[in-house]
Amino acid sequence: MADFSAVELQQRMPRTTLAFRGYNVSNLGRTAEFLAHPVYGPTFCSCLGQASKLCSEIIGRIVALEPRVMKGQEATLESYAEDVALILAVEQAQLICLERFFPVRYRDARMSFGYSLGEIAAVAASGVIDWEDAMRIPLSLATDCATLAQNVTLAVLFSRARMIPFNAVKLLCLEINQEGAGVIGMSAKLAPNSLLLMGQGTTIDRFKERMGETLPEQTHLRKNNNVFPPMHTPIVWERAISNRAGVLLHTLRGPFAPPDPPVFSLVTSRMDYTALTARDILQRWTDHPQMLWDAVQETVSGGTEVVLHVGPAPNLIPATYKRVSDNVQAAARQRFGLRAVQAVARQSWLSALLPEGAALLRAPLIQQIILEDWLLSHSPT
Repeated sequence: MADFSAVELQQRMPRTTLAFRGYNVSNLGRTAEFLAHPVYGPTFCSCLGQASKLCSEIIGRIVALEPRVMKGQEATLESYAEDVALILAVEQAQLICLERFFPVRYRDARMSFGYSLGEIAAVAASGVIDWEDAMRIPLSLATDCATLAQNVTLAVLFSRARMIPFNAVKLLCLEINQEGAGVIGMSAKLAPNSLLLMGQGTTIDRFKERMGETLPEQTHLRKNNNVFPPMHTPIVWERAISNRAGVLLHTLRGPFAPPDPPVFSLVTSRMDYTALTARDILQRWTDHPQMLWDAVQETVSGGTEVVLHVGPAPNLIPATYKRVSDNVQAAARQRFGLRAVQAVARQSWLSALLPEGAALLRAPLIQQIILEDWLLSHSPT
């Protein structure tokens, strides 16, 4: 991970992308350290307190996030709503501290994006919607999302040799769904050779039995033992999650201004968020696969030099960038010579002309910063 002074970080913000993490089985990160910090503590206490109040109001029971963080209580399916509130509150608090205590304006960033719940945070941080309203949407749907997770399995579909045909996977999911014995859907595209699937009952097993008929050889399916709400799949249709989100979005507050910084949507694979489109995209966010790979390509090919990871203990997005970088470096050593490849990639005018795939040669040059680590290591005290 890279390390810059506050002045250096501000200077690099026009070439920086903000990446917001989403829900996981581990969500606390270093938040307890922030709460105990003499400078950062009041900001984190305030954000967690506001989130606790809103969460309590929506789910109908008392929620106290600060004591839970200090006790080190990690996520369970029963605490899903609390974890949604916690992640969004911590992401908000980190950004407030970055601007309040350092000469760094996060809105000077080139762009932002977020994985799953992180997209909600990215849109709120851009000023398109109010932070409280941003939190209200997933919190209002959290109980039913957690209920749907009880017979759902998450699996990683991957290939070590070839790209996985996206449409072939979608077609096989549709064929299994029409059998009427459970729903399976694609939840995310992590890379050209790596997808996340979520399926009810035995649908994942049936997919595995049949995938050899249409998918390339050396394609593998590995189940994840943890339980996740089936967001970004058609499974959420069973509780009308998408429609209910749309109803909530009618009263969503916002300044009706363009996002600042621009937000790359993992729903549309473009920077489509505007004051007019935000509600439509957020409604589709509930059941559409998360196209993480498209965001990675956009950052690599679009001039990003630094990725600043926002949220408690981000792991998926940093690991994705590292994996791409490692793969590019390994291939470059074998075929072209790493130094020659990096010399080409450093020429910004030339890399801008590279075809989309060749632009990935810039991946090893992208520097990553975990914001919570940076804030604590550059503490004002």
